[in-house]
Amino acid sequence: MIEQAKKALDILLEGNNRFVNGESTVTNRCVETLKSHKNGQSPIACIVTCSDSRVIPELIFDKGFGELFVVRCAGAVIGENILESVEYAVEHLHVPLVMVLSHDDCGVMKAAKEMYPKEPEHLKLLIRSVYEIIDSETECYNELARDYTLTKKRKLLKRSEILRQAYHDKKFEIVRGYLCFDSGEVKILN
Repeated sequence: MIEQAKKALDILLEGNNRFVNGESTVTNRCVETLKSHKNGQSPIACIVTCSDSRVIPELIFDKGFGELFVVRCAGAVIGENILESVEYAVEHLHVPLVMVLSHDDCGVMKAAKEMYPKEPEHLKLLIRSVYEIIDSETECYNELARDYTLTKKRKLLKRSEILRQAYHDKKFEIVRGYLCFDSGEVKILN
């Protein structure tokens, strides 16, 4: 892993450890900090995650204004708007780390597991993207959410020449994370 990405990941995991232990040290969640960032931002990482209201990267990584570039969509499905947002983070904000973060009890994963293999009548784009990796032997939607992070990582690189080139040039790394609701811990997936 490139040095800047490793450093960013260490900072995120240290923050997550503080969150898990109820020892938040963040003081930059005030108007004064927001004012100090009015002319720009320099986030340490881009977090691609679900829109689920229980998944708040700034809280679970003990961060405040200007520290994370968060891209959210239900199920963290990689559509064009998500892809372009990650490209912006890498190309213009120069983040050294992109984390694709899934979580326990994801509604999109549950819906895909329950509907499979029936053609969805609603949430078509969300459900179809999960169908790419699901089969009749997939037992648990939490397992599906963990597995789906690999698909999302691959899609980012496959669909974007900007990201492929930057990844090849070692300008950033992509890691896969999983948020456990019971503990609040973010586990890094291999």
